[in-house]
Amino acid sequence: MNSLKDEIIIITGSTRGIGKSTAKALAKKGAAVMVNGRDEKSVNRVVKEIKEQGGRAEGLAKSVIEEDAGKMLVEKSVGAFGGLTGIINNAGITRDRISYKMELKDFMDVIDSHVKSTFICSTEAIRYFKSNERSAFILNTTSLAGILGNPGQINYSAAKSAVIGMTLTLAKELKNKKIQVNALAPAALTDMTRLFIEKAATEEEAAYWDIGTPDQVADFICEFIEKRSIKQTGEIYAVNKSEKGCWIPPSYEVL
Repeated sequence: MNSLKDEIIIITGSTRGIGKSTAKALAKKGAAVMVNGRDEKSVNRVVKEIKEQGGRAEGLAKSVIEEDAGKMLVEKSVGAFGGLTGIINNAGITRDRISYKMELKDFMDVIDSHVKSTFICSTEAIRYFKSNERSAFILNTTSLAGILGNPGQINYSAAKSAVIGMTLTLAKELKNKKIQVNALAPAALTDMTRLFIEKAATEEEAAYWDIGTPDQVADFICEFIEKRSIKQTGEIYAVNKSEKGCWIPPSYEVL
């Protein structure tokens, strides 16, 4: 039950959906978790739920697109639990609209929520990991939309594609520092995906949105952390219900 008792993990965007399920699952396995979200009441509620179940948790209510968010999350984790072993960049929003009708603000807000936040929080965690010369991990949440694209989500697709690029770059930069960096493209019914599922009209669309639960994604994340190996750094994983996979890098052929 306490297989992750030595882990101290920040989970951004962990007051609902996959982030919340992950925080609770990690705490149940013994990890100390730093809960994050923009709403203080929501953060406090999740922290209370974890503690009532015997877990270790603290929280920070702060938008992770703010420049000092990463520093504050790391400092609070170290202060509360004595260190940090990993960060899961899960925060993000959607503002869906067909590309030629989308306002620039809706495009940039989504880019910032996923890309800027991942940069801010990852780089601060990396500075801590390097200064303490210890093995650690970064797990970034991406999406099938960032790999294959999805109509009506040019902002979200661009953001999640950027997260993959950041993951691959960080993995190459940090491998010799024993800092593992991976991304996960989960399929789960959350507040972000619910609208798409409810609007699925054709059999093809319905099949596309035949997806699992946040708890199933959380189980995958727990298993990933338990078995993590620097040899797998840079891999982009996928999970849908009980199905687990790994995306193969793009191939090239001469025209």
